[in-house]
Amino acid sequence: MSLEELIAQADERGLAASGVACLDRCVPLLGGDDEALRPLWGTLAGGPADGDWGEVLRQTREKLDAAAGEAAGGCAEEAAQLARGMLAAAPADRSGPALRVWADGCSAHALRIHQLLDGADDADLTAARREGRTDGLSPLLAAELRRQTAVLELVAAHGAAGLRSALEVSTEGRRVLRAAVSRRGRRDG
Repeated sequence: MSLEELIAQADERGLAASGVACLDRCVPLLGGDDEALRPLWGTLAGGPADGDWGEVLRQTREKLDAAAGEAAGGCAEEAAQLARGMLAAAPADRSGPALRVWADGCSAHALRIHQLLDGADDADLTAARREGRTDGLSPLLAAELRRQTAVLELVAAHGAAGLRSALEVSTEGRRVLRAAVSRRGRRDG
């Protein structure tokens, strides 16, 4: 199933996990540490009516806004702007149509970020998301597409029990992105 189809079929927990996972992998662009989104992940174990999401999201934004000045230098400014946009667009309510729009936007932005960091500007991200294909994509971009798909599949198949595995997928992706940011910084001087 393609990434686009998985997002269209995801329930509210899956959508929230997808958006948080995309944002989590991009935390190095925001100057955040590896634990910056851990509280937000924690809210996903409860039901959609769980009132913690909005408050934890507000606290997370404040923490990452304060860390923004510490963001890795030399990184493409467009990539950092996309990551900040993902955080800013997160809905205060973990339900409703705004959540699907946010998850879809995070997916597209995270792929674009990986494309920018890999210098693979010729890839058709829309087709990759729609068709679920990784052939012809750069390794960094293909891996991000697979990670996004894996997060949605894990939560769809296992519900709250799939969150731990989804977090592990995201943690691996964050390490890869951090290395890509560092490599880009060395290359750009």
